[in-house]
Amino acid sequence: MSDFYLIYKNMTRKPLRLFLTCFAIFIAFLIYGAVTTLKGALDAGVDLAADNRLMVVNRINFTVPLPISYFRKVAAMDGVKNVTHANWFGGYYQDPKKQLVVMAVDPESYLRVYPEVVVKPEQKKSWLRDRQGILVGEKLAKIYGWKVGDKIPVSSNIFSQKNGGHTWDFVIDGIFTGNTEQYDTGYMVFHYKYFQETQSFGGDNIGWLVLTTEDPSLNEKVAKKIDTTFANSAFETDTSTEKAFSKAFIEQIGNIGLIIFGVVFMAFFTILVVVGNTMALAVRERTGEIAVLKTLGFSSARIFKMVLLESLLIALVGGLAGLGAAKLLIEGAKTAMAQFLSNLVMGGDIVVQAVGYMLLLGLVTGLLPAVNALRLNIVTAFNRAGV
Repeated sequence: MSDFYLIYKNMTRKPLRLFLTCFAIFIAFLIYGAVTTLKGALDAGVDLAADNRLMVVNRINFTVPLPISYFRKVAAMDGVKNVTHANWFGGYYQDPKKQLVVMAVDPESYLRVYPEVVVKPEQKKSWLRDRQGILVGEKLAKIYGWKVGDKIPVSSNIFSQKNGGHTWDFVIDGIFTGNTEQYDTGYMVFHYKYFQETQSFGGDNIGWLVLTTEDPSLNEKVAKKIDTTFANSAFETDTSTEKAFSKAFIEQIGNIGLIIFGVVFMAFFTILVVVGNTMALAVRERTGEIAVLKTLGFSSARIFKMVLLESLLIALVGGLAGLGAAKLLIEGAKTAMAQFLSNLVMGGDIVVQAVGYMLLLGLVTGLLPAVNALRLNIVTAFNRAGV
């Protein structure tokens, strides 16, 4: 009779208890997989931010505009390599529920500041010369089935046209991809000049500036120069690195890291108590059987290993099932959230971490019962079992 057969029989001798224990672990790793993947998607913008890219926004709030004249003044500063500007459009497609990430940009400088945006040469050339053209990200185009040459209406819930309408007509001149798989292509950009000429208000204002410095070591110097230049003006600026800006933007939702730590810690602590107590009871119920095994020649070390393996198997069965359910949940939510969280992917690092936590959970909850089984004296065990 092999050890694994004995472990299997011990695990399944009370199916309801096994199911409830595995279910508790299942819930813990379902939460862990889903929440950790969500955090990874939110942090993707921070991780992919260029080291030498800076963001310049209005000091009051990033939703308050800046004058277009700042674009030329910043471009002339020492240490600035390239600079571009953008306006948030507040777009949607056909129905206000179909929200789109749309920005009005200066085309040529935008592509220089964001080399991650990859466009076929002929499509890039077509977009640069077509003021009514729009460049659509690959993931966004897939959602709506758009292709190059399609004419699409895009409405704004912020701006209106001079004719009173809220819908702009565009021609898709190009579909861009990213230079890496992780790059977010769930947005679209169009010409600032077309936006400026047709909007009913807003004038020559821009939303924010994005610039690259000659070298990351110049970031602090350039940021200070920009903010000093526009200090005490009607439009004071706040300049920070793209990474810091993205992180601060995400933290407006809340401290995601602390939330995840709290949820995972509480789930794991509860599971630790439940599984540990279950394992202790299971081994205690088997006191007589363990004494018989030792009498038959099973060494204490062998019994220790069997109890520990049983705990590890329970943790892995429940944990892997929970992680699989989290994967299905993420895949189901990916389409609905593709526009805003296009990087919602459960990476291999999350799986490896989760398996590590399963093994740790199995060791922690099984160690004490295994040690008790190891130290169990045969005579004492028979007396306790009433044999």
